[in-house]
Amino acid sequence: MAAQGSNTTIFIALAANVGIAAAKFVAAAMTGSSAMLTEGVHSLVDSTNQLLLLYGRKRAGKPPDALHPFGYGRELYFWSFVVAILVFALGAGVSIYEGVLHILDPEPAVSPLIAFAVLGIAFALEGWSTLAALRDFNAARRGTIWQEIRNTKDATTLVILLENSGAMVGLVLAAMGLALSLVTGNPMWDGLASVIIGLVLGVLALVLLFEAKGLLIGEAADPELVAGIRDCAQSHAEIEAVYDVMTLHSSPTMVTVIISANFDDAITARDVERTVCAIETEVAHRFPIVARVYVRPFDRGSDTPQLAG
Repeated sequence: MAAQGSNTTIFIALAANVGIAAAKFVAAAMTGSSAMLTEGVHSLVDSTNQLLLLYGRKRAGKPPDALHPFGYGRELYFWSFVVAILVFALGAGVSIYEGVLHILDPEPAVSPLIAFAVLGIAFALEGWSTLAALRDFNAARRGTIWQEIRNTKDATTLVILLENSGAMVGLVLAAMGLALSLVTGNPMWDGLASVIIGLVLGVLALVLLFEAKGLLIGEAADPELVAGIRDCAQSHAEIEAVYDVMTLHSSPTMVTVIISANFDDAITARDVERTVCAIETEVAHRFPIVARVYVRPFDRGSDTPQLAG
């Protein structure tokens, strides 16, 4: 299994963004607002992000082959990285650019009631999508939200959660900017709100880029899983010491493990083989997330490794 959970959350996010884009295009046709037309295109770009994530999940599910013996799981992390770049470049960049243009050349609001109605529809749809992503996120969460953001291997859910959260904050800021423009009669507030929205999206995109980069490079499994694998190997009488337990996430639900252990010198080669097989079988049975286990006997004649953990 290449990715955590199902595609339901992505489909909900996709449906929400398509619905938001449709509302904005209808509003643009009714008001003739170029800004609303631009926002509709922006929502279509967000929909493209969900399509990229779906494509990444599909690619990540491909079985291993001769060219990729460890599978294609990291494709999900690659496409998550691409989406983070798009959020930064198109989400943050376009919002700041539009905001600066509105500040330099303010335009009065066109049909504000329609604009508020579109913002309300968008907020409801984004909220629906955000709640779905939050359920998936909390299902695996241990500790604070920030700790889970730093520790999660489920890049897809993290991307959708942060992207949608940023969009909801942006909608609130957009409504505040529009309201201030109407109350004060100064359309500059609308442009300022757009700049602040861009800055918020930029910060969230940088967090996504940082997390996706770490997953692409390769991150170790949860410390509790590493400790459990160590205990499993050390429980065998033929093992005198376990030195390294190296783990690597190839996808959210696929971990490769390499165990470096010192075997009792009194046992035979056949006993070593049986012990290795027993450890690999036990680890795979106790921890389904582990896809491959390799046990490396440690040679006393080599340099003494540092005991890990």
